[in-house]
Amino acid sequence: MTQTGREIVTAAEIRLRDAGIDNAAGDAQILFLYALGRVLDRTIPRHALRDHLTALVPEGLPATYEAMIAARAARQPVSQIMGRRAFWKHDFRVTSDTLDPRPETELLVELALSQPFDSVLDLGTGTGAILISLLADRPQARGMGVDLSPAALDVARGNAQMIGVQAEFAVSNWFDAVTGTFDLIVSNPPYIALDEMPGLSPEVRDWEPRMALTDEGDGLAAYRALCAGAPGHLAPMGRLMVEIGPSQGQAVSALMRDAGLAGVTVRQDLDGRDRVVFGHKAGQHGI
Repeated sequence: MTQTGREIVTAAEIRLRDAGIDNAAGDAQILFLYALGRVLDRTIPRHALRDHLTALVPEGLPATYEAMIAARAARQPVSQIMGRRAFWKHDFRVTSDTLDPRPETELLVELALSQPFDSVLDLGTGTGAILISLLADRPQARGMGVDLSPAALDVARGNAQMIGVQAEFAVSNWFDAVTGTFDLIVSNPPYIALDEMPGLSPEVRDWEPRMALTDEGDGLAAYRALCAGAPGHLAPMGRLMVEIGPSQGQAVSALMRDAGLAGVTVRQDLDGRDRVVFGHKAGQHGI
């Protein structure tokens, strides 16, 4: 039976709502446009949604769309189903091997770009979204991204090539494979405490790589390693900038100060939650 776009999208919306998904209507529409693009082999712009909802769907669309809606009903994130996520100024490929870049992480990029740098190290790079965004805006800078996951690094390399950014990538447990110093060190490390994991949404808890989410402890293990290792890898006046969980500002600030960093500051995201902590290595005059 031939159906209109609206008929299959409405049915998908009901199915997603029954699965407990809050943004059921939005997800059903986004996946409809993506499925339609796959079938027609072209990108379908958002503004064309109304016309496609009233039109009859092309052959092959129902099966393609059904597979995507089934995955979303199983709580797979939309970004994984589509294989991409918009972040800062670019689209990044994402997979189940990488953390999904989130809008709040853009604050880290914005703050990092507020001062000049000629070299940047991204620890736990994942998709490479932070590093690649920084290098795309500072093409003269040299950049390195490290991660424990070879699969994540493959995604990061692909994203760098797709966006046209040159960067070095290496498997490393934080600073273990890192040599030399950098003007800027950034990280969005695993900061969710073990006892907080059950409260995460299924999209995060069940579909994103666990080692990118939690340290299996108090959520501060990564910051201890980052703050301990950063002074030896920062150039004079070099900055360490990290994303944090909303309750970790005080603890991470203390770790930075204990490591000898100066000017330690906590910045809030658009929702008013503590989101980024940064400090710098003292210069020649102890500034």
